[in-house]
Amino acid sequence: MLFKTEKEVRAEIVDVCLRIYRNGWVASNDGNVSVLIEDNVAICTPTGVSKGDITPDMLIKVDIDGNKLEGEKELKPSSEIKMHLDILKNKEGVNSVVHAHPPFSTAFAVAGVPLDECILPEIVISLGQIPLTKYGTPSTFEIPENVREHLKDNFVFLLENHGALSTGSDVYQAYYRMESMELFAKINFLARQIGKVNVIDENNVKKLLKLRSEWGMDTENYPGCRIGDRVINYSNLENNKSSNIAGDDNTSSSNNNVSIGLSSSGSFLKNIEAKEQDDKIILTKKQLTEIVETVVKNILKEISR
Repeated sequence: MLFKTEKEVRAEIVDVCLRIYRNGWVASNDGNVSVLIEDNVAICTPTGVSKGDITPDMLIKVDIDGNKLEGEKELKPSSEIKMHLDILKNKEGVNSVVHAHPPFSTAFAVAGVPLDECILPEIVISLGQIPLTKYGTPSTFEIPENVREHLKDNFVFLLENHGALSTGSDVYQAYYRMESMELFAKINFLARQIGKVNVIDENNVKKLLKLRSEWGMDTENYPGCRIGDRVINYSNLENNKSSNIAGDDNTSSSNNNVSIGLSSSGSFLKNIEAKEQDDKIILTKKQLTEIVETVVKNILKEISR
């Protein structure tokens, strides 16, 4: 529940509707916005009205089951209010839902491609992977049921062959999350056109997750992001401590780090920067190669004497 006056909430909804319209995220009467103002009462946009023409008095007050409580006689709540109310009922901390058709995000939804790879640090930290929910018939309970499968860990969603959906503690957070998703989709699309999308390596993704923890962000309900066929999240953040990379080698930790049971007091290690962990030393392949070469050279010198 928001601690704002109803007048303030109505003004904010109208402002967000105008932003969505000016961004070209909707056409005609597309899209809808809702905000929970009391435990069982929400304000939502009406059906059949362009988001560019919305005024505060056009907004409709409904109960948590979608029944109209207040509003102009000729206006009705959107048929997709079911999707909004289901999220408001089931997602703790969420008081607002925004649905629109931002072109790049919707293109990924139509193509059946989730925005789930670890690509941009800002998205890894703020949203994590963005799931693609199964197609559902508009105005039915199919869409909310399909969204619910991903609701625990996610705040934004691609609706297969439909559009995009975002949520937030208020209408501005919901809107800004959709704005971030759309820019991410656009950058992802353009990178694909150029020819290559570079995914952030596992070690650096884990650093970003640690930053999230240090900043007090939620670590229990966070979806992580995908590298190849693996999803990196807090459940596997500490599973492979040897993924920490020493030295300047910035390649993937799973392929380039080696753990060996050697004492750090060995003379040939004195010039190698290695990470101690319990009774082991974590080395990259490059560092291990340097050590082996040094040992071999010393042995050859002894033999040749």
